Amino acid sequence: MASFAVYFVLNTVFVLAVSPLFMGLIKIVKAQMQGRRGPPLLQIYFNLLKLFKKERVVSLNSSFITLISPYINIIFILAASLCVPLVFIPAANYGFGNVILFLYLMVMAKFFMALGGLDAGSSFGGMGSSREMTISAIFEPVVIIVVSALVFVLNTFNIHQMFATTLGSSVLTNATLFLTAAALFIILITETSRVPVDNPETHLELTMVHEAMILESSGPNLALMELSHAIKSTLLMALLINILVPWGLAASVTPLNLLIGMLTFLLKGSILAIFMAVFESVMAKSRLFGLRTFFILAFALAFVTIVFELLV
Repeated sequence: MASFAVYFVLNTVFVLAVSPLFMGLIKIVKAQMQGRRGPPLLQIYFNLLKLFKKERVVSLNSSFITLISPYINIIFILAASLCVPLVFIPAANYGFGNVILFLYLMVMAKFFMALGGLDAGSSFGGMGSSREMTISAIFEPVVIIVVSALVFVLNTFNIHQMFATTLGSSVLTNATLFLTAAALFIILITETSRVPVDNPETHLELTMVHEAMILESSGPNLALMELSHAIKSTLLMALLINILVPWGLAASVTPLNLLIGMLTFLLKGSILAIFMAVFESVMAKSRLFGLRTFFILAFALAFVTIVFELLV
């Protein structure tokens, strides 16, 4: 019980603290690859603090949905964060960690973000929500197949146990994990609305998806939406990191192990963030109907993994 209480507090606080850091690192690397200096590493923290202090401006066409959707969104995301250990694996999970529960929580957060985009009644918000739901309708079956492949490889539905399995065995000897990791990376890019699926740096009405949904948000509402999006990115990054390279993840609650776990995750997360920035910089934004090739690749990798596990 004490172990899970420490996990509950530490995992939540840690994911809130480091998520904007990774987003800032991605912005810096992308800017430098484009020949620009880029914002300071901690600029996102200052932006969030400034937004929390600003006044909330709401459209006259908005209902209570606009007011509550950012809070419901971040509550679902923080609940999902308990399914993905970042620093250490708790001794008891009390029902948390189920990968199906994790997916449902993430989908509910996405639903309320899209609902908030529709509620203002603007053409941009409706367009962004429509595009988000269209992409989700196409991609969610792929996510299910990829998660099924992960379950087949590690023989458990519990993410905590998945991390314990990869931590206690040699990942390098399991080739199917690398195929699953590649599919998880595609999920990471798609679910966080990054290039080639979406471009988070643009506000062009012809291309934006995620940015269009939060265009009507302001002040604390916008801060919560941005923070929940950063946390979602960190959780998907942690899922990929601790499946493929779980080294440093603490198996026991001691101050030294927790410190090593935090520093190790910061290092691995920073490396993945840099890789994501480089990946985005060398890729072009894809047309909406061109995304099927990207999605089919993830489906094929997961399908080959399942077939291999069944045959072997």
